[in-house]
Amino acid sequence: PLTLEEVRMLVELFYLPYHHGTLAQKLLEHFRWLRANSLGVGVPATAPDACGGAQWRGRAQSFQLLCAQTCRLHSRFVSAASRALLYDLHPYLWDVRNMLLAASAFVLWLGCQNITAPVLLGRDAEPWARRGGLFGELQALLPVGNSHDLFYHPPPLFPSSQMYLLRPLLPLDKVGATAWRGCSEVALGQAGLQAQLSSAPVLAARLLGPFLSLSPEYTFVLEDEGGPCGYAAGALHAEGFLEQRNSSWLPAIRHKYPPDLGRGGPALGQESVLFFHEEPLAVPLPVLRRFPSLVQLGTAPRVLDVGASCSLALCLLSALRANGSRGVFCQVSDADQQQLSFYSKLG
Repeated sequence: PLTLEEVRMLVELFYLPYHHGTLAQKLLEHFRWLRANSLGVGVPATAPDACGGAQWRGRAQSFQLLCAQTCRLHSRFVSAASRALLYDLHPYLWDVRNMLLAASAFVLWLGCQNITAPVLLGRDAEPWARRGGLFGELQALLPVGNSHDLFYHPPPLFPSSQMYLLRPLLPLDKVGATAWRGCSEVALGQAGLQAQLSSAPVLAARLLGPFLSLSPEYTFVLEDEGGPCGYAAGALHAEGFLEQRNSSWLPAIRHKYPPDLGRGGPALGQESVLFFHEEPLAVPLPVLRRFPSLVQLGTAPRVLDVGASCSLALCLLSALRANGSRGVFCQVSDADQQQLSFYSKLG
């Protein structure tokens, strides 16, 4: 059963629509302060404002702990609550969990960046456009808080107690060990085929290679108890990103994976090798002018909770918006029904 402390946390999260309990108030206070003071992050230890950076990181750690406690509460509530109580309260707790996954990753991302301009936020929306309570106030603090269609998703029919961790690709990550392994599994799942492990690096390079090489600062990793299970990647200035991909990254990857490398191996691995030697389709200039940023997302087949995928999208779009992006687009084959369905579920 839930402990008394967990019940107290649940009550504090949903105390009154405009009067929060202690836990919710701390979450909001930390998030507001971290967002407002993010310019002091990333300074060297000898800089005059290094103490400000240390204070920011301390409060960021406190915020991460509160987010983790709330996500753990969601998991415990799904496992321990009676069915009647679960189906009454789960939609609200599920919403808050998804929001905190995105907010926590966004704060971690702020701590990894040397941002030289204030975080850009949308104009204030009409009060009726947002829900009340903790969810609505957290939504207003994200850079994409006024894009209301991003925040309205029906909860799953069968609640899951699966715990997730969402974070940016950190500087200390070894790309070959963490992110590439995760996106290889996503690629295998998206292809719907069985392939030998030896083809996994080729699949990973096809799926996510340009982003990890040219735009790692806008790459996020979703993890569950089994390890990496999803990713979100973006390029702030898609036009320059695509030019650099075609002029430097593709020639290097073609040299590494010559056309005859995949012969005699798994069909999926051979297909991925040949993919590098095809000329990429050009993006029409009007698209680049209206939607200057490129995004790409994916999850492994075992991720059935659409809330985790929504959180991936929220943190990536928030990071791009914070640095001035006016709109995004993604490239999907019209024959790839699985990816079309995935993006459609995200709205």
